[in-house]
Amino acid sequence: MADARGLRPSPTARLRFRELVQGDLDELAALLGDPEAMAYYPEPKTREQTADWIERTAVSQREHGHTLWAIEGHDGEFLGDCGITWQSYNGIAVREIGYHLVRARQGQGLATEAARSCLELARREFPGETLTAIIHPDNVASRRVAEKLGMIHIADDHAHPWITRTVMGLVLPSR
Repeated sequence: MADARGLRPSPTARLRFRELVQGDLDELAALLGDPEAMAYYPEPKTREQTADWIERTAVSQREHGHTLWAIEGHDGEFLGDCGITWQSYNGIAVREIGYHLVRARQGQGLATEAARSCLELARREFPGETLTAIIHPDNVASRRVAEKLGMIHIADDHAHPWITRTVMGLVLPSR
């Protein structure tokens, strides 16, 4: 689905997507600042870093037509973010599905549901491209989400001196 600013995944049985806005700062800062939720990142994000995160999602939407979108229940409950962004591994630019879910709602299949909607968007919009999920090697839950999308291990990313990340991916079918 496209709106005036670009693409957006379709709603699912339990979720809807919208652009992140500065009004999400409190809830997103709580998520990205949670040491347990961010255990596989170098460190949790500060409130200032989260405000910048929200701004970068708006820039990505404008420049590329896709981004990390807020995910929320149909009742408006903020659940996290999920979307398609440009990332890189070993110097190769790729589109990646990323997701962050509030801890209280993890383990309920919501990340998979949101990521699957993003995958369907990518299939429509980026046929023939490789779609990835770049994951900390110890993040078993995130790897399971990628595997449920049909992704397989395609590479190890050695771009960062402190970690070798696992790159999961799949080639989107051509039209």
